[in-house]
Amino acid sequence: MVATPKRYSILITDDDRGVRETLGEVVETRGFRPVLAEDGEHAIEIVRHEPIHLALLDYQMPRLTGLETLQLVRQVNALLPAILITADATREVLRLAFQAQVFSVLPKPVNPHMVLNTVLRALGRVYGTVDDPPPQPTFGDSTQ
Repeated sequence: MVATPKRYSILITDDDRGVRETLGEVVETRGFRPVLAEDGEHAIEIVRHEPIHLALLDYQMPRLTGLETLQLVRQVNALLPAILITADATREVLRLAFQAQVFSVLPKPVNPHMVLNTVLRALGRVYGTVDDPPPQPTFGDSTQ
């Protein structure tokens, strides 16, 4: 498999450091640039200041859930594709996730191949082929 140039930034938000770092390594092996956040507030700050092309969000985190984080992130980047990861994939969580227009919900513990496949499909749907240069996301407070 040909590595993707490190132009696509993948935001990984999980309060579990081990999960965060493992997912970072998984996307980095495919050539993406992982950007790690330990909670929703940190994720929002990152999206305000860095070009992010896709968000991987844990559902259960302290203070803000992954879906609450996504709602606030989308105030900065309305079109940011997101993948929700959760150990609690109940019908209600799935309903809320798809209501929030997440690309997919992945169960924990995550399968690295499933994560990569889902990331590639999400990026392909939004940006075209992942080998094309990504468009630069616009920032809510940096335009105008």
